[in-house]
Amino acid sequence: MFGLGKLLYVIVLTINGIAVLSEDRFLNRIGWGSTTASSNVNANIQNQFNQFNSGLETSEGSIKTKLINLISAVRTLMRIPLIAVNITVILYELILG
Repeated sequence: MFGLGKLLYVIVLTINGIAVLSEDRFLNRIGWGSTTASSNVNANIQNQFNQFNSGLETSEGSIKTKLINLISAVRTLMRIPLIAVNITVILYELILG
C-alpha cells in the first residue's frame, strides 16, 4: 500500500534529484541555467518597466523563471539539510529495514 513513508521517500528522492542536477552539463544545455534566469529576469524587468510606463499591470514572471529560481534555491539551501535527511533515511532502512 501507499503510505506516508513512501510519500516521504518520493519527496526525498525528488529533492535529491533536483539537488544533484549539474548546471554545466544539463541545465545550461536546455536553457535552464542561472545565466538564463538572470537574462530572463533582466528581460522581465525591462518588460515590466515598459508596461508600467504604458499604464498596464505587470506580471510576476514566467513559470520557467520561477522554476529556474526554485531549482537554484533547492541546490543552494537544501544541501546541508539533505545530507542529514539522507543519513537519517539510510540509518532507518539499515536498522528497521
